[in-house]
Amino acid sequence: MMDRRTWLLGAAAVGMMAGGGVASAAPFASRRIAMTVRGQGRDVLLVPGLASGPGIWNGVVGALPGYRYHLVHVRGFAGLAPEANASGTLLQPIADEIARYVQGAGLKRPAIVGHSMGGTLAMLLGLKGLASRVMVVDMLPAGAAMVGGTANGMGFLADQLSGYFTGTAAGRRYLAQMVGQMPGAQGSDPDVIANALRDLANVDLGPQLARLTVPLEVVYAVGSDMQQAAAITSRFRADYAGKKDARLRAIGPSGHLVMADQPARFTATLRDFLTI
Repeated sequence: MMDRRTWLLGAAAVGMMAGGGVASAAPFASRRIAMTVRGQGRDVLLVPGLASGPGIWNGVVGALPGYRYHLVHVRGFAGLAPEANASGTLLQPIADEIARYVQGAGLKRPAIVGHSMGGTLAMLLGLKGLASRVMVVDMLPAGAAMVGGTANGMGFLADQLSGYFTGTAAGRRYLAQMVGQMPGAQGSDPDVIANALRDLANVDLGPQLARLTVPLEVVYAVGSDMQQAAAITSRFRADYAGKKDARLRAIGPSGHLVMADQPARFTATLRDFLTI
């Protein structure tokens, strides 16, 4: 009679033969994010910004081979149905799902690069101890600061605006027009965008930056106006002062989507960041 140990060994052998000799892991499934992997090499996580999809990184991935890129696509942005992101808090649950992916895929503290809202997510993941280094592209620690406010001052207004954008016909029309003008945002859900804006206006990671122990590089966009560029530089330096060894790099003339407006300079900056 076959004993339990013999049966288990036989079952394991059959399973390995069916899987080509290697046990296969279940594919990652999430109702908040989708993941795509491209390339081979050291692991790099790329997180797009508000209303954007992973396509914003196509130029980077093509110009900088030799890495295994893990591209995040937030559900509700750029053509994906919202699913669990249809209502409620977004930022922290999305950060938690990305963390679950990193852990489930067995990634050993990848480099994390985030643009705009993705920069906020990158910092949240860095604060969780999941990154070897973090690059933030054109985002301040306090989301409200991107429009000249503070989390304390803008939080209530953001809640009201979220209700206007999602709860009124006029607000939904206006938000749809905004989405239509944002590069790469076509097919994004207005409710998800409004809720993300609300969350961003209520978050301020500045006081936590001292706890970020890994290298932090901040790339920010400046225009051709020297006086305005100096003011932007001053604001970024002040807001990231909590991370004493943070490296700040201005790239311009550029709009918010730095990797599209200055692809060669951005790619060179990212290459340096990844090879330090």
